[in-house]
Amino acid sequence: MRGAVLNAPGDVSVVDRDQPTIVEPTDAIIRLSAACVCGSDLWPYRGIETVDGPVPMGHEYVGVVQEVGEQVTTVRPGQFVVGSFFASDNTCENCRAGYQTSCVNRVPMGALGTQAEYLRVPLADGTLVTTPDQPAADLIPSLLAASDVLGTGWFGAVAAQAGPGRTVAVVGDGAVGLLGVLAARQLGAERIIAMSRHKSRQNLAREFGATDIVAERGDEGVARIKELTGGLGAHSVIEAVGTQESMMQAIRATRPGGHVGYVGVSHDVALPGAELFFSHVHLHGGPAPVRQYLPELIDLIWKRKINPGRVFDLELPLEKAAEAYQAMDERRAIKVLLRP
Repeated sequence: MRGAVLNAPGDVSVVDRDQPTIVEPTDAIIRLSAACVCGSDLWPYRGIETVDGPVPMGHEYVGVVQEVGEQVTTVRPGQFVVGSFFASDNTCENCRAGYQTSCVNRVPMGALGTQAEYLRVPLADGTLVTTPDQPAADLIPSLLAASDVLGTGWFGAVAAQAGPGRTVAVVGDGAVGLLGVLAARQLGAERIIAMSRHKSRQNLAREFGATDIVAERGDEGVARIKELTGGLGAHSVIEAVGTQESMMQAIRATRPGGHVGYVGVSHDVALPGAELFFSHVHLHGGPAPVRQYLPELIDLIWKRKINPGRVFDLELPLEKAAEAYQAMDERRAIKVLLRP
């Protein structure tokens, strides 16, 4: 089969890879209907994370079940499924507490590489969620978004306790930040401030429910948030980048007693203890337990109540994966969908 690999920073190619097969009796094999490039894929692409290539790429996926192991009971061949970027058994104590990305038996899907034609999914019963039927073609991008960026934005909003009567600020205007805006709106937030300097992303943020746009960043961005909130700061802030600047911007834009939901993959973030101590800000986040939210998100998408697939503003065949990475690296695209 064909699949994308990262050979070295900035060097993506599509090569022949081994066809996946059932390894464990809890596995499933799916034929991918769509995959995509994630903002977190850009960290190794830019050389910020170590690459010992060639390594398979991708961790977001939707597709049709082709084969299942003998112990798989909840999915069967022919069904359309959505999975999370971590495989989980969904039965351990951490999973039952709603933190499937901390499953004691978790398997990172990025190690298997979902930017490909076929995929082996470990722990299929706990990882894969079926759709009610075969989806219409126009629903596939939104279902793919549920595999990571929608679920991650949703977790960011939940961790920040977005809800009725609350003002939510979103730091980061990538796919996760934009879908954090959508999630905050669905959770009933009264006011949603999207922080973005890019017109196309500002427009999509407004489409998803943003009431205000702040173009400033860093200390100027914090000052603008406080100006909009009577000098107090937002009740809830979603941090969707993962840098020192974005994390401190999120914390400083939050009012005392407020909540930061941090879902940007952290790189070299160090929190000043004294400032955090006196801020009275709650922090919660990490790798989003997307599996917890998948049934609800699939239902919202299936009933066409939300359209998170709007974050895909470029679609390419899998064979052009290198072009997809370049477009996202150069911020010519918010998120690129790949068709195997």
